Amino acid sequence: MKLDFKYLRIQGKEFAENTMWQKGVFSMCMQMLKDEVMEQEDAELFLELNDWFAHELPWPEPCMRQEKVICWFKAENAEIMMKMMKPVMWLLEKYNHPYYLVFTNFPGEIVYEDKYQVCCKADGHIIVEALQESWSPKDEDKG
Repeated sequence: MKLDFKYLRIQGKEFAENTMWQKGVFSMCMQMLKDEVMEQEDAELFLELNDWFAHELPWPEPCMRQEKVICWFKAENAEIMMKMMKPVMWLLEKYNHPYYLVFTNFPGEIVYEDKYQVCCKADGHIIVEALQESWSPKDEDKG
């Protein structure tokens, strides 16, 4: 079974206050720099990679204005992006900073798009549902 996804994102466990979404990979690493978590050599590596992305990808206007948006890479053009992201993910791993690769076909309402990425409105609503009844087999059903 082949799964086709249109978008992917690298995000952490921590939520951004303005979007109420998990922070993206660049926000996580910038916070690590601000908190002086990284060794100098690693900080320089991240800044070099960040500069590459800033040079190669258009900087979305909604991001520059710090609007409530979430950015996703387009999976169809993600090969070079993920190649350049490997060292960034290595830095997160080196400093024991959890991250997740998230794939979707439903990123939300797209407010910006270029060849490599989309930015989507973040509605700021977190849905928490009650614990549903278990559907796992009961002990008497086993056997």
